[in-house]
Amino acid sequence: MKLDFTYENPTKIYFGRTAMDGLKTELAKYGKTIMLAYGKGAIKKIGVYDQVLDICKSLGKTVVELSGVMPNPTYEKVMEGCRLVKENNVDLILAVGGGSVIDCAKAISVSTYCEGDAWQRYFTNFEPVDNKLVAVASILTMAGTGSEMNSGAVITNEDLKIKMGRVFDANVNPRFSILNPEYTFSVSKYQMLSGIFDMMSHLMEAYFAGDDNGTSSYIIEGLLRSIIDSTRVAVVNPEDYEARSNLMWCSSLAMNPLAGLGKAQDWEVHMIEHQLGAYTDCAHGMGLAAISIPYYRYVSQFGLDKFVRFAREVWHINEEGMTKEQLAKAGIDALEQFIKESGMVTRLRDLNATEEMLPLIANSTLLMGGYKQMTTQEILDILKKAY
Repeated sequence: MKLDFTYENPTKIYFGRTAMDGLKTELAKYGKTIMLAYGKGAIKKIGVYDQVLDICKSLGKTVVELSGVMPNPTYEKVMEGCRLVKENNVDLILAVGGGSVIDCAKAISVSTYCEGDAWQRYFTNFEPVDNKLVAVASILTMAGTGSEMNSGAVITNEDLKIKMGRVFDANVNPRFSILNPEYTFSVSKYQMLSGIFDMMSHLMEAYFAGDDNGTSSYIIEGLLRSIIDSTRVAVVNPEDYEARSNLMWCSSLAMNPLAGLGKAQDWEVHMIEHQLGAYTDCAHGMGLAAISIPYYRYVSQFGLDKFVRFAREVWHINEEGMTKEQLAKAGIDALEQFIKESGMVTRLRDLNATEEMLPLIANSTLLMGGYKQMTTQEILDILKKAY
């Protein structure tokens, strides 16, 4: 482990078919008013909404609802939530849904009692949060972001055409999260696959940087192999409990953020996709899938040994007779084949991107990079190859 780190994760996890049994115990620890945040109503179809209301009623809780949280939550929606929290003196925000709902809840938590413009202070200037927080908890219905077990939040400012992520201190983590893999069965194949590539991308962002041989790299390789194997099962049978439970737990482990400790990281693929999402409102994981192959083909020359290791340890490619360059290429080709065989998106044009958007996306992307510090022109070239 080459880099020093401090690690804290205060989220309590209830995992499995009986996970909801923990909700009553946990809600009893909080005050009278709960804000229930959710999306377009899918939680009503699978019965989770009624379960939550029944438990709240049994505890004498008052429930305030923030419905309609969108897949790429907007700052306007965050402000709507902030108003509800203040008006009703909310004690706990219970986010029920996927990562977008949980991200929105965290943004509401830090923004409600902020003095001044929360977007400017916390998502532009990255100032420390110095105001009262509202406790957050979650019930997960879609695996992918890992938001159920971390302090990150990604929010889109539609007026500015900026999608920005922020990792806050651990006190913004959900206090507890309920993870029942059966709740993910109702998610469409498209959204399941989007979440799967999101968790893979979280791991690859941490993997493809630095020259370490630390424990984190071994953890990442194992998680990637688990995701690949479980995806192949889940694509054929979306209700295979073991496969979906593996994917749900891999999602949490990929971004909690255990897997990236003690090593350099990249995150440029995410930075590009965030701005793609700001312009197209596309599914996050699908945007990552379309961008990753041309990005990794370009940067592999600057981090050749790690891409060789990726081919060897993740994809088990027979390297006999291959040069390092050929082996690295074979690993990226294997990733591309996995994307295609799973049914993930491979082209930006299939995500409502237009050629006219590409320079705008490149110009607004936060420049980062692991093996190569990117330039705006390099980002544009990658976008064109992904288009």
